[in-house]
Amino acid sequence: MLGTVVVSGLRGTGRVALLFVDVIRWMLHSAPDRRVLTWQLYFVGVQSLPVILTTGAFTGMVLAYNSYFEFLRLGVASWTGPLVAKALVKQLGPVLAGLMLAGRVGGAMAAELGTMNVTEQIDALKTMGTDPVKYLVVPRVIACTLMTPVLTAFAMAIGIAAGFWLTIHGLGAESHFIWEQTRDFMDTYDYVQGLIKSAFFGCSIALICCYKGLGTRGGAEGVGKATTEANVASCICVLISNMFLTMITMMFE
Repeated sequence: MLGTVVVSGLRGTGRVALLFVDVIRWMLHSAPDRRVLTWQLYFVGVQSLPVILTTGAFTGMVLAYNSYFEFLRLGVASWTGPLVAKALVKQLGPVLAGLMLAGRVGGAMAAELGTMNVTEQIDALKTMGTDPVKYLVVPRVIACTLMTPVLTAFAMAIGIAAGFWLTIHGLGAESHFIWEQTRDFMDTYDYVQGLIKSAFFGCSIALICCYKGLGTRGGAEGVGKATTEANVASCICVLISNMFLTMITMMFE
């Protein structure tokens, strides 16, 4: 059983990698359809903003609330700010944004392409001489890769702001020391790490979900199964790759 799961996972990883190579090939040879790309940028970026802001804000407040009382017992309540900022920028911001996008955007991509596949719209594109990867996958990969870091930056900013607001105005911490400690503790490379991770997450989510959608079989039941598999695989990819990306990026600190 375990061997079957491992082999299936490796096979799927290889096929996603081949899809990525095909995407790069098309990106080097021709520009994506502007209308499709514009819509995908809007769909991935603008329409995902409310859930990203909500996730970032409440994550920052919960983290600040828990951390403040622990640091207060140690007499270093001003370290609440640096902890919230560092955690959101390097880990929680990129990972939570990736997970939210995997659920919202990734599921929609898999369902849309899966429905097109089972209703033979993909075959119709091929009949008209249009490569599905060029027309359907490339714009989605570009949009996710570009917009995920932007959304992550919003999640970082709103999370830090909400955490600081709760700590200062809700819990009565001294604002001057929190801002000073945060400014001294944070480094530009911290933000770079978070944005690099988020770009990788966005690209991976789009590739996995498009692959699942294009491989859908079995009518409406198959679409549901492909959507579920795409969500699960995307979330697992975000969590696993985060560990390796953290280890790699920390080597350059």
